[in-house]
Amino acid sequence: MEENYKEVHLDITLDENDVKTGAIEIIKQIRPSWPLDQLQFKFFNHGITNKLVGLWYPGYYNDMVLIRIYGHKTDLFVNRKSEKKAIKILHKIGFTHSLYATFNNGFAYEFLEGDILTTETVKQPEIYKLVAKRMAEMHTIELNQGEVCKEPIIWKKIEKFMEFMPKKFSNPCKQLRFVKLIKPYTVLEKEYQFLKEQLSNLNNSVVYAHNDLLLSNIIYNQKKNSITFIDYEYTGYNYQAFDIANHFIEFGGIDPPDYSLYPKESLQKAWLKIYLESYYKRNNILESEIDQLYIQVNKFVHLTHFFWGCWSLIQSQYSYIDYDFLGYAATRFNEYFKNKTNF
Repeated sequence: MEENYKEVHLDITLDENDVKTGAIEIIKQIRPSWPLDQLQFKFFNHGITNKLVGLWYPGYYNDMVLIRIYGHKTDLFVNRKSEKKAIKILHKIGFTHSLYATFNNGFAYEFLEGDILTTETVKQPEIYKLVAKRMAEMHTIELNQGEVCKEPIIWKKIEKFMEFMPKKFSNPCKQLRFVKLIKPYTVLEKEYQFLKEQLSNLNNSVVYAHNDLLLSNIIYNQKKNSITFIDYEYTGYNYQAFDIANHFIEFGGIDPPDYSLYPKESLQKAWLKIYLESYYKRNNILESEIDQLYIQVNKFVHLTHFFWGCWSLIQSQYSYIDYDFLGYAATRFNEYFKNKTNF
């Protein structure tokens, strides 16, 4: 078991194209006793925002240090100070990993043993019950007013996204594809106002939410029969139904997403029953309570598509990660417009 290490800040900037060299420099600083000539590397490719590498040496795999390099220009839409604050708060109450060090364009943190969820495992009752309980536990965390704003962050976040979204591309081929795939900005702006008007009036609870519970952000430890959430870039107070809807959409994965895997009503309601029992800390949950949250969740699904569509457009402009962000943005917006009548 690793001893506790005090978090430090290192004046180091990692090159996205030469991650190994920079990662070794960080290990020299925070694990000076490690044998550099024996270091092992593991690159994690399930994320599409940042780059992630794990380092350890033979016999000490579970003491791995994870080093995350922020994606290019992600500071436009991610508040890194808020992210680090969230990790520290949640680690302090035993909710997630510890932070070992920050550096100029990322941070190093604790490895947690377990497996990320898949489109198959996320539907297994023994696993989805743990996820539902864990989300409810997070949603009942009460922070001091001075620690974080308790207004739902989603509207300001989308407005910021829309401010930075590309309105056109300098690359002619990309511009042609952009015009073909994405509706004009004026249309998207009108849809945003529609969503804000509709969803602000649902009176859904505002809770401390993760806001990005895709499958790779959920770690299942079979030995401990436990679930841990990771990656707190978008964490903050938000609508309860948004967090749940966002997770349900992720049942379809991301590369590429298959929205036919969106959970059926029976699975959603079974999930929501477990969630509400943990959220309210009582077993006598009424059908009407489940039904109300079910309706709210399936309205907020539209907002999750819109939110990540905007996010993906920004990524299509700035990200160095090899992923079709423009195509993904089109997928999310198309899902939104296709299902909008369900309101």
